[in-house]
Amino acid sequence: MPEIALLVLAMLLAGVAGGVLAGLLGVGGGIVVVPALEYVLEWYGVPSEFRMHIAVATSLAVIVPTSISSARAHHKRGAVDVALARRWAPLIAIGAVIGALIASQVSGPTLTAIFGVFVLLVAVKMTLPLDSKTLADTVPSNPLMGFVPTAIGTISSMMGIGGGTLTVPILTLFGEPIHRAVGSSALFGLLISVPGAIAFVIAGWGHTQLPPGSLGFVSLAGFILIAPTTVLCAPLGARLAHALSRRMLSLLFGAFLLLVAIRMLVQALQG
Repeated sequence: MPEIALLVLAMLLAGVAGGVLAGLLGVGGGIVVVPALEYVLEWYGVPSEFRMHIAVATSLAVIVPTSISSARAHHKRGAVDVALARRWAPLIAIGAVIGALIASQVSGPTLTAIFGVFVLLVAVKMTLPLDSKTLADTVPSNPLMGFVPTAIGTISSMMGIGGGTLTVPILTLFGEPIHRAVGSSALFGLLISVPGAIAFVIAGWGHTQLPPGSLGFVSLAGFILIAPTTVLCAPLGARLAHALSRRMLSLLFGAFLLLVAIRMLVQALQG
């Protein structure tokens, strides 16, 4: 019984951290929820073969209600680029399915290493003053740009994140105002999380070594505990954001992600 209570508490704390950071930096809570949940699953004794798959899949499921709430709020304020969403939506959804299928086929340590490298790159980006850099005034609509939303969907689904970590900096590089970039990213998060989570459910169906209460690779216990906590704590993060400068927030978050990346890369090498 004490072990179950500690497991519940750890998952709730993961939801709090994910929600606060989602509101604080607008990058989505998945990049925090995944390593936190992976750590909880390790402590609970889940085999390393499945830990990252469960963490990524559950994070995608958690992102579904969060992105619905966020996308609706941004759409009411006119902060969603509807024309861009129509162009990118199918490609992002296709990429999300591809990413989930790839992630479900690689080993746990390999997925951990990929996540660690990705987090390391994000940490570097957060610490460098690149916010004002742009490549164009508008998002190009040529066929070659189709690679970008497909890649966003694929990488985000593999990593269990909503896409904001990739979408926001990419859209701002192409001259999209930051508020519209964040608003559009919230909608794209839904297009990533729904097909991605479904693909992980299918890919994990029938595995006998998964923890009790699993739907494929998605932990229902994790979803039930983390999802509402994340949604409730996101406004707290948004309020905290006003107490610190954007640059200070980026530096603090970059330092945090650097520690996460080092831990996961070391763990992957040991696994």
